Amino acid sequence: MGLFNWFKKDSGKELKETKETTNTTAPSETEEERLLLAMPMFENGEKYSIEAVLKVLTTQWGYEIEGTDYDDTTAVLTIAGTMFAIAYIPAAIPEEDIKHTAQFAYNWPKVIEETQAVDSHAIVSVMSGSMSIVERYLLLSRILYAIMETTPSCVGVYQGSQTLLIPREQYLDYKEELNEEKVLVPLWIYIGLRNSEEGNSIYTYGLTAFGKQEIEVIHSSLSLDELYGFLVNICSYVIGSDVVFQHGETLGYTAEQKINITSSPGVFVEGNTLKLEM
Repeated sequence: MGLFNWFKKDSGKELKETKETTNTTAPSETEEERLLLAMPMFENGEKYSIEAVLKVLTTQWGYEIEGTDYDDTTAVLTIAGTMFAIAYIPAAIPEEDIKHTAQFAYNWPKVIEETQAVDSHAIVSVMSGSMSIVERYLLLSRILYAIMETTPSCVGVYQGSQTLLIPREQYLDYKEELNEEKVLVPLWIYIGLRNSEEGNSIYTYGLTAFGKQEIEVIHSSLSLDELYGFLVNICSYVIGSDVVFQHGETLGYTAEQKINITSSPGVFVEGNTLKLEM
């Protein structure tokens, strides 16, 4: 079973803390004010229709969009006090940027080959406003989904700040989760996979955008599929329930399962990370 299918089939499990002293906290002002960016890529000289995109946002999810000064090249609009913008760029994203991120895109193994005809892109941004950080990420994903659903020439999305390249098919596969307002970990956070003679390792890159420490599992005997599914569930719980784990605590799916948590300098990412002993 593939990694993404594993997550989607197993993500209904409820993660429970097994140590009472775990604290919760809201993201800091810095995280709340973070500008969210993503770049859908287009090929063969074709681009999106802003009217079609806005229709999906209003009919599919009931957003009330404010603003009338827009076209297929530039749109700056507001939803519930939060501003977003879509700007069309008649040029491909620099090849070196795609190649750099492609080396980490195990979810899109043929990304270099399948983006050869890309000749334009858009910059989609969601600014700070009255929405929470999770609501703004959800809005960003829904805008991107609307672009891909209505634009056959859109091959996928580049999110350089999260080291993500996401193909069109993967994004469109999340319609149900978008409707249910779930935390879309694979669309928001990069999860790195490593294997070695010492065991399998996994790490996050992007949790800091939500005011959380990155998480790592180092040299585990569990398979990468198992680690991936477990870590996606943890990230969903941490973001969705606004939880902050502390050094010395434990977590688990049951009261009997106790996974130790320690905080120390990161192995695969910079700064201190939370290590799960699995």
